[in-house]
Amino acid sequence: MFKRIFIILIAAFIFVQYVGTSHGASSDSSSDNYLDQYKDAKKLILKAKSLEEKNKVDRATKLYSKALGKLEQAYKTDRNNPDILNYLGFTLRKTGKLKEAEQYYLAGLKIKPDHNGINEYLGELYVNTNRMDLAKERLAVLKNCNCEEYSELKEIIEKK
Repeated sequence: MFKRIFIILIAAFIFVQYVGTSHGASSDSSSDNYLDQYKDAKKLILKAKSLEEKNKVDRATKLYSKALGKLEQAYKTDRNNPDILNYLGFTLRKTGKLKEAEQYYLAGLKIKPDHNGINEYLGELYVNTNRMDLAKERLAVLKNCNCEEYSELKEIIEKK
């Protein structure tokens, strides 16, 4: 009797493992897919930044738009990732959609108020839209981070 129950349990375990790996691949796949979308977007953003530094703004804007599409796909899977929200805001800002960019930055700050990238980029958005008091608030958040985001935002504010 125990031998029979043991065999049934082993068979059930093997079946669950088999079904889990063959059918579970789609959920792992979607998880991997969202991570791939995010990683691909980051690569496109780095390329676009490089092109921007070389004054190839049109090509950079195309890459930012491509990155935006990938980030939107990643965001469908993970709506609480401040890094995705940061890059969504960044690519929207770089493609001229400032109001949407601000919304994503603010959503990211709700999740992680001390996110260096979001605070810097939101500060830059505020400088670009002549809201210097708000830009300085973002700078104040970064003041003690001992990070390049602070010095970069400070420099942008001082130039204005």
